[in-house]
Amino acid sequence: MAREKVLLVDDDPGFRRAWTRILAADGFDVIEAASAPDALAAFERAKPRLVVLDLMLPPSGTPEAGAELLERMLGLSADAKLIVVSGTGETALSLALVRRGAYDFLAKPVDPDVLSAVLARAHARLALEDRVRDLETALPPRAGGPLGSAPAFLEAKTLATRAAASDVPVLLTGESGTGKEVFARLIHEQSRRVKAPFVAVNCGAITPTLLESTLFGHKRGAFTGATSDAKGLFIEADGGTLFLDEIGDLAGDLQVKLLRALEAREVLPVGASKPVQIDVRFVSATHRPLAELVAAKTFRDDLYWRVRGIEVGLPRLVDRPGDVLLLAQHFLNQARALVPGSREPRLSADAQRCLERHAWPGNLRELRNEMQRALVLSGGRSEILPEDLSPEVRGVTASPEEGELEGATLEEKVAALERREILRALGETKGNKSQTAERLGLSRQGLLNKMARFGIR
Repeated sequence: MAREKVLLVDDDPGFRRAWTRILAADGFDVIEAASAPDALAAFERAKPRLVVLDLMLPPSGTPEAGAELLERMLGLSADAKLIVVSGTGETALSLALVRRGAYDFLAKPVDPDVLSAVLARAHARLALEDRVRDLETALPPRAGGPLGSAPAFLEAKTLATRAAASDVPVLLTGESGTGKEVFARLIHEQSRRVKAPFVAVNCGAITPTLLESTLFGHKRGAFTGATSDAKGLFIEADGGTLFLDEIGDLAGDLQVKLLRALEAREVLPVGASKPVQIDVRFVSATHRPLAELVAAKTFRDDLYWRVRGIEVGLPRLVDRPGDVLLLAQHFLNQARALVPGSREPRLSADAQRCLERHAWPGNLRELRNEMQRALVLSGGRSEILPEDLSPEVRGVTASPEEGELEGATLEEKVAALERREILRALGETKGNKSQTAERLGLSRQGLLNKMARFGIR
């Protein structure tokens, strides 16, 4: 695999020699330049994605000319990470350059360990962006497909893909917001029925009296308001895939009719005298444990075994290490369509740490909403900062053992630790406050008081 190239721009030959040795030892291929024209020519020729740029370069030797060079390089390659070094050390100058697109600003003399660490972080950022692009490029063009690379996620995706080749019913299980409809669409798109309809309905979103005619159809005059015939979703999905979300919310009489439809491959519209034959691939989903509903006699065991042909369990976002940043960038890219005039957004290092430490009890749905909110609040900046995130997300960064509350009082550090542990426990118990209180050794009211104090919803 080719080594990453670094363009090292400085008019001091001694500095270049020393840093070339250090960067080469760190695994980089180093290209040197001593002036602004040479640097621009080398950048255009070699197309490096990492640049260490001295701000005061010949022939002008002014910071304004260095800033102009930075902008010209970013104009040629917006993905490049430019680390500016300067002997001026002015805070206002460093902030201005970061706003103009610099990845970081270091004052001379530069500590070797600091520059190595900044370059390693920039390199890791490039690798992350490469992964996001590769994964998005590989996704099916019709629906985007599920995105991620964590082992638990890939196991679920592999099982769903293998199940897609058959007509066996599939049951998708997992917490709300884990992407069950996205997986249902993946199963449809990987199946032989891909050119036929994909029809989805949430069983918990429609009243039982309307759900029957919604699923099975009705004849004109079958009930008050039935002014014309309606096919129903089973017939609409004929030849394709019918996805029933939250199947655990089905009323008992509808469970009987659904079982009949699945076993006999026919439906009887409300008010009809003859059944209609159907050919439908059936996929269902639930965030409720159907086995427990069967034990409680609220879900039919014969229907349970009928819909549970192949069960695919979807992991929580907190159980998908490494996927949060990939998905966050993906959702940011999608959100641009909702925010006219927004620039290509990127997450700052501090914002990344916020996202990685949050428990995400709302899973993918919460992360998507958070990125939409952050893009709006960023006000057109190309970089998402912690202040663009909601309080509950950025609050988790208050981690005393990592030194991020340096200078805070003991009371502030204890409060930060309490808040983080409450959020973590809420995520582990799927938001169940009674179980969270028990896990933390609190009364339920005590937990509610602390949640109100820390602004946790």
